Amino acid sequence: MSGFTLHDLQCFDAVVRAGGFQAAAAALHRSHPAVFAAVAKLERQLGLNLLDRSAYRVAPTEAGRSFHRRAQSLLREMEGLRTHAAQLALGEESELRVVIGDLCPLPQTLGLLSRFFAGCPATRLHLHFEAVSGPWERLFDGAADLILHHVDKSDPRLEWLGLCKIPIVPVVAPGFLPFPISHSIRPDQMRDFTQCIIRDSARHSAPLSYFIVEGAHQCTVTDQLMKKEMILHGMGWGHMPRFLVEAELREGRLLPITGTHFPGSVVELAAARRRDRPQGPVANRLWRYLQEQGPLIRAVAEAPLPSRRRGPAVAGSGATRRPRGAR
Repeated sequence: MSGFTLHDLQCFDAVVRAGGFQAAAAALHRSHPAVFAAVAKLERQLGLNLLDRSAYRVAPTEAGRSFHRRAQSLLREMEGLRTHAAQLALGEESELRVVIGDLCPLPQTLGLLSRFFAGCPATRLHLHFEAVSGPWERLFDGAADLILHHVDKSDPRLEWLGLCKIPIVPVVAPGFLPFPISHSIRPDQMRDFTQCIIRDSARHSAPLSYFIVEGAHQCTVTDQLMKKEMILHGMGWGHMPRFLVEAELREGRLLPITGTHFPGSVVELAAARRRDRPQGPVANRLWRYLQEQGPLIRAVAEAPLPSRRRGPAVAGSGATRRPRGAR
């Protein structure tokens, strides 16, 4: 039993996962005979029949399933050990690539990054700004080490750190609508008015869109600040991060149209990185720094509006997704 190797275990694991030797060989970038020989050697060393080869597709025997469960634990430990060794070998990174999403409070976010990298003179910050699904695409393409955006927390590839919740509120300028603002404004009533949306900056991923009123004329912009100016000047309406329009809502220069059909949404902003990629010492210090300093972002993004002139409350998650490409 002492003679089997990690290579033998990897080949057996690949055959079980892929359901055959040929598929396992392709997944491991090895030859079919090499994988077959490794599994046969493993069975000889163990004195067990691990695979049932009687059918068209090979399948693990009862003993094979039990052994595979235990082998997976060892393989995961070995992968973690490799990742840790790669982290130790990295040393101080010469550069880090950070992507900021379109919903980040920029003054606070840039302030945090500026203070951190001032203490890391040997590491150059490459900073990029992306919108909608652009940050995710950069991270999964390997073009970013860290993103500050909302993420799918169930994605096993991601390690994430919650920073704050961003209420999203639909707003218009005073006088933009020819009818009274109420909680019962319907999408068909807004179809005749230009909807201002953020363009998805993803390059090859399927574009996403949120809050789109089908059939409405659209005006697309590249960032939230331009979108805000368009709405303030009565050139359209749209959904905005509440922290970005708090002063205008308080002063009555923008009006919320939240209600039954436009409930708004609450999006959680997170720092995220790839779980399956090695992280160097500077990246890990930045992660801990964001964990400690996150409340500075939260204080701005989640601050409640003053009760005076406060519009209808943002409720629940009313985001809708359609294959367009905007927010």
